[in-house]
Amino acid sequence: MPEPRYCLFDTAIGRCGLAWSDAGLRALALPEASAGETLRVLLRACPGAEAALPEELASDTWVGVAVAQITALLDGEKPSLLQFPLDLEGIGPFYRRVYDEARRIPPGQTKSYGEIARALGQPGASRAVGQALGRNPLPIVVPCHRVLAAGGRPGGFSAPGGIITKWRLLEIEGALPDEQPDLFSS
Repeated sequence: MPEPRYCLFDTAIGRCGLAWSDAGLRALALPEASAGETLRVLLRACPGAEAALPEELASDTWVGVAVAQITALLDGEKPSLLQFPLDLEGIGPFYRRVYDEARRIPPGQTKSYGEIARALGQPGASRAVGQALGRNPLPIVVPCHRVLAAGGRPGGFSAPGGIITKWRLLEIEGALPDEQPDLFSS
């Protein structure tokens, strides 16, 4: 089986990284302070990945389309990223269900951790939903930024920049709550 591959690509929010296998997308790194740090984060999430060949990123390949659509989303467009397969090897069934449910939230909309838990048939699992999303290997593709705490509060966000990045992503998508809470209140 071929090793997973990766690429770095420029977006409106900075240089992102994407790793994939033949089974699907494996990891996405949001911009760090430098491209080198973004690559380190990506390779920590997908050890052994090799740099992609240019032909793997051509506009007619599924990976090239994924990069283009992720870039478009971060430019304020609203493509659906549901058509891309995910390689969630090693991720447990509850987390997979959370990721599937989060992927159903369209650009420009949000749900709460509690709404996700209820949709999974586990209304008391809001914190577990938050933990799953905090370990999300594919932010943007699994749009954890679209999941808010009760009352429209941002909750957490484990990507670089934390909740400020989460709010920026929601702003790009036109999904900020009408009444925005203080980002730094608990």
